[in-house]
Amino acid sequence: MMKKKSISASKASLFFFLCQMISALDVPLDSKLLEELSQPPTITQQSPKDYIVDPRENIVIQCEAKGKPPPSFSWTRNGTHFDIDKDELVTMKPNSGTLVINIMNGGKAEAYEGVYQCTARNERGAAISNNIVIRPSRSPLWTKEKLEPNQVREGDSLVLHCRPPVGLPPPIIFWMDNAFQRLPQSERVSQGLNGDLYFSNVQPEDTREDYICYARFNHTQTIQQKQPISVKVFSMDSLNDTIAANLSDTDIYGAKPVTERPPILLTPTGTTSNKVELRGNVLLLECIAAGLPTPVIRWIKEGGELPANRTFFENFKKTLKIIDVSEADSGNYKCIARNILGSTHHVISVTVKAAPYWITAPRNLVLSPGEDGSLICRANGNPKPSISWLSNGVPIAIAPEDPSRKVDGDTIIFSAVQERSSAVYQCNASNEYGYLLANAFVNVLAEPPRILTPANKLYQVILDSPALIDCAYFGSPKPEIEWFKGVKGSILRGNEYVFHDNGTLEIPVAQKDSSGTYTCVARNELGKIQNEVQLEVKDPTLIIKQPEYKVIQRYGHVSFECIIKHDSTLIPTVIWLKDNDELPDDERFLVGKDNLTIMNVTDKDDGTYTCIVNTTLDSVSASAVLTVVAAPPTPAIIYARPNPPFDLELTGQLERSIELSWIPGDENNSPITSFVIEYEDGLHEPGVWHYQTEVPGSQTTVQLKLSPYVNYSFRVIAVNEIGRSQPSEPSEQYLTKSANPDENPSNVQGIGSEPDNLVITWESLKGFQSNGPGLQYKVSWRQKDVDDEWTSVVVANVSKYIVSGTPTFVPYEIKVQALNDLGYAPEPSEVIGHSGEDLPMVAPGNVQVHVINSTLAKVHWDPVPLKSVRGHLQGYKVYYWKVQSLSRRSKRHIEKKILTFRGNKTFGMLPGLEPYSSYKLNVRVVNGKGEGPASPDKVFKTPEGVPSSPSFLKITNPTLDSLTLEWGSPTHPNGILISYILKFQPINNTHELGPLVEIRIPANESSLILKNLNYSTRYKFYFNAQTSVGSGSQITEEAVTIMDEGKEDWKKEIVNGSRSFFVLKGLTPGTAYKVRVGAEGLSGFRSSEDVFETGPAMASRQVDIATQGWFIGLMCAVALLILILLIVCFIRRNKGGKYPVKEKEDAHADPEIQPMKEDDGTFGEYSDAEDHKPLKKGSRTPSDRTVKKEDSDDSLVDYGEGVNGQFNEDGSFIGQYSGKKEKEPAEGNESSEAPSPVNAMNSFV
Repeated sequence: MMKKKSISASKASLFFFLCQMISALDVPLDSKLLEELSQPPTITQQSPKDYIVDPRENIVIQCEAKGKPPPSFSWTRNGTHFDIDKDELVTMKPNSGTLVINIMNGGKAEAYEGVYQCTARNERGAAISNNIVIRPSRSPLWTKEKLEPNQVREGDSLVLHCRPPVGLPPPIIFWMDNAFQRLPQSERVSQGLNGDLYFSNVQPEDTREDYICYARFNHTQTIQQKQPISVKVFSMDSLNDTIAANLSDTDIYGAKPVTERPPILLTPTGTTSNKVELRGNVLLLECIAAGLPTPVIRWIKEGGELPANRTFFENFKKTLKIIDVSEADSGNYKCIARNILGSTHHVISVTVKAAPYWITAPRNLVLSPGEDGSLICRANGNPKPSISWLSNGVPIAIAPEDPSRKVDGDTIIFSAVQERSSAVYQCNASNEYGYLLANAFVNVLAEPPRILTPANKLYQVILDSPALIDCAYFGSPKPEIEWFKGVKGSILRGNEYVFHDNGTLEIPVAQKDSSGTYTCVARNELGKIQNEVQLEVKDPTLIIKQPEYKVIQRYGHVSFECIIKHDSTLIPTVIWLKDNDELPDDERFLVGKDNLTIMNVTDKDDGTYTCIVNTTLDSVSASAVLTVVAAPPTPAIIYARPNPPFDLELTGQLERSIELSWIPGDENNSPITSFVIEYEDGLHEPGVWHYQTEVPGSQTTVQLKLSPYVNYSFRVIAVNEIGRSQPSEPSEQYLTKSANPDENPSNVQGIGSEPDNLVITWESLKGFQSNGPGLQYKVSWRQKDVDDEWTSVVVANVSKYIVSGTPTFVPYEIKVQALNDLGYAPEPSEVIGHSGEDLPMVAPGNVQVHVINSTLAKVHWDPVPLKSVRGHLQGYKVYYWKVQSLSRRSKRHIEKKILTFRGNKTFGMLPGLEPYSSYKLNVRVVNGKGEGPASPDKVFKTPEGVPSSPSFLKITNPTLDSLTLEWGSPTHPNGILISYILKFQPINNTHELGPLVEIRIPANESSLILKNLNYSTRYKFYFNAQTSVGSGSQITEEAVTIMDEGKEDWKKEIVNGSRSFFVLKGLTPGTAYKVRVGAEGLSGFRSSEDVFETGPAMASRQVDIATQGWFIGLMCAVALLILILLIVCFIRRNKGGKYPVKEKEDAHADPEIQPMKEDDGTFGEYSDAEDHKPLKKGSRTPSDRTVKKEDSDDSLVDYGEGVNGQFNEDGSFIGQYSGKKEKEPAEGNESSEAPSPVNAMNSFV
């Protein structure tokens, strides 16, 4: 079965608009191909719909487009053609549609207000831009007005009106005093959304004459100022003194004391009001109340809850802020103002409307001639938007007719398109709150197949790793792709290959036989093309001898081995590291071909040494530790650490430097290589010594740099090859003067711990870095990308400050500056931090599952909007679990599995699935706070797979010609079983296999009786189950049919009744036997039977005695004795005398005719070589193969092959004592004659 799956295309450096196509044709981002294909125009860049420009600068209206051939551009203004050639102040950029209106050469921006639209056109169609409304910004002056002083009684409410001039865009309002310091605000005093300054109740400290309202116009970078407003608050005590001075003693009344008052609302007025807001915007509702004590504001939503995670309270809870509003946020919102004397409330009825927004925007469509397709344009809004279509910028009702096109509401259906059907279509969705305009082209192409992968491209992979072989292609209609191996190979199919939609062939586990030539063939109705590429599978790189742990004495030599084995065609490079860093630049380190040698080892060489082997395809490494120990002392010279320096002296004292000198101590036979200077800060860290500097051993004075406000003491340590000396005695103390801090805290960070805070941390300065007393830190922050002022606070010598009440996960600019009693450190650099994260709000949408095969699936999802993540996007988690097996129909609880995909990845693979099963999954986005809501569960099913092996196979009831087979169904059927396959074949005595027989058995069977088998025969069985996908793994068994008793005579052996075992000899290897053991006694004859099989014949392992050392030595000794004997006989014969051998010969006859007695081992009845008479007591067995009681239990035959060459059939001995006769043929490599001393002597001589 062929497998297909989608993989992401590599990112190309060349961006092209065709990458957005979603039709049957995908155009690869190949520069050569893109230059040849015709394409309709596509708008790639344009100015915003509502474009407010600076009237002091040139107006640039952007319009960029791409197409083939390159498009031409034209403009309309207020619905009519805009002829730029007639206006010398207007120019169009070369090869672009961008307009430049030269205001700086005398033009007025107001003269170019209007609605502009750009058209990009070539021979295949025309694309249009949005309607771009050009308006110059305005920052008018404040109108002249006479402001009367405000005289207010203590405890009364007050509203200071700002009434800024109407600007474009509206200005930002804030209140300051004459010193340009922001006026402090609180629950009692705050600024409303309209810019007015509200006092819930005034206090005497509110008296001042410089309440100034400022309006900042960001577009023109100007600030307008209202005339100062004067406020005078009369306290009750001063008012009573004034009344008493002007009244007689008889008057008994005075001003009433300050009285507490229940809340009343200053804004909004009345009990109810209405508010309309657009979907996706920020909803701001405000309630400001007067009263004494100052009222507290609380917000509720009638009939519901305030939306979690999107609700924020600002301006001391007087403003309710809901971000990203939707239609569900419509309803009645009640603000309640309360103090100890009572409460009041106001209900705001909120209606959420919506400008059009896309449900499905039209996408570019690439078709082949004769194909069908459609453009879909679906939008929503409140009220429901109307959909209208344009073709090449002209309303489709009056556009040229195209018979292949049919408009059906929000869809255009194309049937049997032709090349002339190419055009650019515009979809306009509009309601009273706005519009959406989208361009989508239909490009009809007829192209024969092209293969973009270079010919004969070489791919190299390591053994057992995946191999991806590319076949990038293009054609219209979309070509079919086939892969072949070899020049005349068959088409590649099967589970060992994965065929990707982009033409890539994947070999999941490349083997040596995967190497070779692969041919990719692309064909469509316009042609066919093929391309060959090469694949080479290389052996992996291995370290066959790794470096080992070493302990070496100081000044010795050490060597680490790193012997590698690699593919002969790959060139390895070996790199040695020490403690994961480069080797020291020291000539003592010698790097060889397969080792690292360190000469004259020192203590600094202690550490971990790593050998890294790299090739172009893989990398391996191995490490070992080197431990350096002290060398044993030599009696001649005693090396030791130097004695400490002495007589330290400070001279040349300055504010930031001083000179230190000393006298070295004894070197102790090892030259001093350096001096280490340390200092103690007696003011900040008494008793703690810090490293200051290090100087060569030949130097005894040093100029030291000092820091302000430190009480210094110095000491010196001498260093030689052996080690460091004891520290010297401290020098006299020297206190430097105070100064401003030289540096600011390091490692400044801003990370929120809660959704509504920002935790600013830094590493505090050390004591000597403070440069003076009174160390503090000025912490400043402001929200990034929001034109806001810095907020600062001075804190004590700590390392953390928490900013509360922040929006969730917004960037902040942060800086921390050090200061002390003498002043500030230099201006610190800014860092970017983020307020606290909150759980993500939105679940991933459009979750799709593509089942690749029975055990692997690919899941896709749409990324969630970054705005809804509300934190650092860490990735996505896919939860998936098996619901049930489709073959068993039984549900069981299985623990959910979780796969995490890091970053903004929008797809992933689900491995290890069970075939023919139903699964569910959902996807969740993850940030630093945790997981967001889960997407709706997605159900998918895996196809059938091959089953596992049957759970068991038993063979019972053997008879002469039949066997009974019983089996269990597979533990994992992985589908619907359709049958069982049984294969069997006989095995002969030499374990050779006979012909194979195959039987197909229905799936509902669980046993089978095999008949018509051969008796006394061993059979081997192969059994497996089968689904519609194929056969599963097989289970094997062996069994033997029983012996036919009627065709084989029973052989009988009489055994002593006291024995409990008997050895059967002379059996045939690889044969089945039936054994019956019977016993006869007073109660009659009883017996039992069993069946067994002998093993295969095995070749005897024989030892040639002539090659044994001991035998050769023995023969040499015998030969030497015989030689001495012959010499003695020869001497005696020459003397004419007799010798014992001669006498023996005369006394006895020929040994060949001497009889030998049975009792003493001498010959009795002699048989001639041709005589076949039996021995007196024959050793032959009767014809019924039974042994009689009176017969001997022993037989010469029983002694095996070692005796066969020494006796005739009748048992007569025919060795060196027999006469000459024709020898029997030898079996195997054995000699038919036993080696004898005479034979050995003959061979020796």
